[in-house]
Amino acid sequence: MAEKFEAGQVLEGKVTGIQPYGAFVALDDEVQGLVHISEVTHGFVQDINEHLKVGDTVKVKVLNVDEEKGKVSLSIRATEEAPKKQPRKQQAPRQQAQSSSNDNAGFNTLKDKLQGWIEQSKERENTFKK
Repeated sequence: MAEKFEAGQVLEGKVTGIQPYGAFVALDDEVQGLVHISEVTHGFVQDINEHLKVGDTVKVKVLNVDEEKGKVSLSIRATEEAPKKQPRKQQAPRQQAQSSSNDNAGFNTLKDKLQGWIEQSKERENTFKK
């Protein structure tokens, strides 16, 4: 197997089986490798069946060949260009909840805040009832 395949090679293979943890890809008539679910595509894959099906022809990169165990680790996403990162939108600062007259007190006890929370709750209830 080591003579045929080595890490870094990019090959075409056919999906022969799908499991929740990944897909088996036949590299030739004798050798199959596993594409772990994390190597299917860039980003998170919830359900591998949304990306692959048995019989699909895929381009894979050989990540590792374990001669002793007879296992070949493959990656589909390593053959694809990574998506460009989009700049994060800055979130608007959160509005602070209206509270009782003692906003600058810092550490108030629950007892001190309870009455204000009850009043806020009643105000919100009234706005939803209208």
